[in-house]
Amino acid sequence: MRRLQDSPARNLIRIGGFIVVVVLFSTAGYLKAGWSFEDAIYMVAITVFTVGYGEVHPIDTPYLHGLTMLTMILGCTGMIFFTGALAQFFTIGQIQKIFGERRVQTEVEKLSGHTIICGFGRIGMAVALALSGGGAAFVILEENERRAGEARDAGYLCLEGDATSESLLAAAGIERAHTLATVLSNDAANVFITLSARNLNPDLEIIARGDAVTTESKLVHAGANKVVMPTHIGAERIAEIILYPETSRFIRDSDRMRDLDRTLRNLGLVMEVVVAPEGGALTGVTIAEAERRANGVFFVVQLNRAHGEPITQPDRDLRIEPGDGVVVVGRSAEAIGAMFSAPAQIRAGRMRI
Repeated sequence: MRRLQDSPARNLIRIGGFIVVVVLFSTAGYLKAGWSFEDAIYMVAITVFTVGYGEVHPIDTPYLHGLTMLTMILGCTGMIFFTGALAQFFTIGQIQKIFGERRVQTEVEKLSGHTIICGFGRIGMAVALALSGGGAAFVILEENERRAGEARDAGYLCLEGDATSESLLAAAGIERAHTLATVLSNDAANVFITLSARNLNPDLEIIARGDAVTTESKLVHAGANKVVMPTHIGAERIAEIILYPETSRFIRDSDRMRDLDRTLRNLGLVMEVVVAPEGGALTGVTIAEAERRANGVFFVVQLNRAHGEPITQPDRDLRIEPGDGVVVVGRSAEAIGAMFSAPAQIRAGRMRI
């Protein structure tokens, strides 16, 4: 099917080029006969397009007779082929689109326990790439025609349409799906999709994106199991790089540590750098006491003094001081942050301000 679509495109270019050559050749011929450029190009146009309003000058010499007949034969033939190639190009494109949509729907109907990704923007693209690399089955819902085309070109299953539509969610197999990730840039749309998805599948795992701080609670009330706040995650990452660049590079940037991070996530664990705030719940206590209070939520693997070198495998009797960066492995980044935070702090996504 791809070759069929490419062939009319090549034909259009070739025939278009042929017509341009005929027009230039004929125009030059009339100019040679002493016509003005305006009269020459006008005569060629009405001849090639078979309009025939009448000659601007008498065709009364053998030279002009021959040139005009040649322009008629080559120009009209070229236009006939050009029109046919143009019709074929659009017809093949529509046929491919129809069969492509049917193929995608057939493939989606075979899925079970899959993931539905609502939106193929920057975050949706990254999620799809990660899931594809992990061999997970998923289908993308994207309203924008260009982005939907990019998803299909990447080899992903994609249904084009508004993800807030319950009929499109049903077509994506939401009743058989395990997870739905709504990552649109529109918070209101994410809330609406979460409500619809929870209504269609009460057991669905819903992960929703939120940009505004006030959206998090709305998404949770709408039925989201987890809410991701990209802005705040990015801010945390920037602060981490500024405060502890060497530790950040060690944890995030090496292949070995990325492999470890994936392994931990497969086990339901995360590795985080938490800055101990002034007056924080665990600030001033020993590492042993902090782990005891955590009751299995996390354990400390490294301590970065605010004005010193990182301490790997720190002694359990070391005290956590204000401004220290504590590298921990635990079950939940949110729970870890909450345990370290000061009681008076405001929660904004995963950040504490």
